[in-house]
Amino acid sequence: MNIRVAHTEDAPRAIGPYSQAIVAGDLVFCSGQVPLDPATGSLVEGDIALQTGRVLDNLAAILEAAGSDLAHVVKTSVFLADLGDFGAMNEAYALRFGQHRPARSTFQVGALPRGARVEIECVAVRK
Repeated sequence: MNIRVAHTEDAPRAIGPYSQAIVAGDLVFCSGQVPLDPATGSLVEGDIALQTGRVLDNLAAILEAAGSDLAHVVKTSVFLADLGDFGAMNEAYALRFGQHRPARSTFQVGALPRGARVEIECVAVRK
């Protein structure tokens, strides 16, 4: 099986020893994304809906670089600093995915990188 790294300048660069995504055959494994602005590397300030939108923009850019898109996501994992943000995150998430409903797990965690309120990772199939 062919394994390669996927990378784009349209999403934040990795802030550690990992890749934005790995393409393994027809599968794309995206690393968790927090709401960093790819142009500045700064955390996007604002409510959970705004942060969720930025995270999904970052994932969409990475998926595009890997030959996929949000419509081909099969599984997401959502990490929230506060499970009280679930409802607003869920609304922003649903807006971006439309009628597509990937499998999903959601967890509350103790803390996220750079003080983010949300992090999302995903697995997709290539188009």
